[in-house]
Amino acid sequence: MANPEDMIKQCIMMLHAMSEDSTIPRNIRRVADETMKVLQDEKKTIGLRAASALSMIDEVSNDSNMPIHARTRIWELASTLEAIPFD
Repeated sequence: MANPEDMIKQCIMMLHAMSEDSTIPRNIRRVADETMKVLQDEKKTIGLRAASALSMIDEVSNDSNMPIHARTRIWELASTLEAIPFD
């Protein structure tokens, strides 16, 4: 199993790419920015950051304005976050 810190860094890179992609609607890019901040908050445990980020991503995953390529990235991101142990 991969190191949880490395998985968090991977998620942050994916979110950064989403927030810079002008083909993704602004509200989804905003959630990507907010989720990045949650993942970077080292005051919280890795599990809590992953769970919070997963919740934020889950809310936006059903947005009807989301392009297909962005939805695929969201699913990939959710899958990575789910692999991080929450305890």
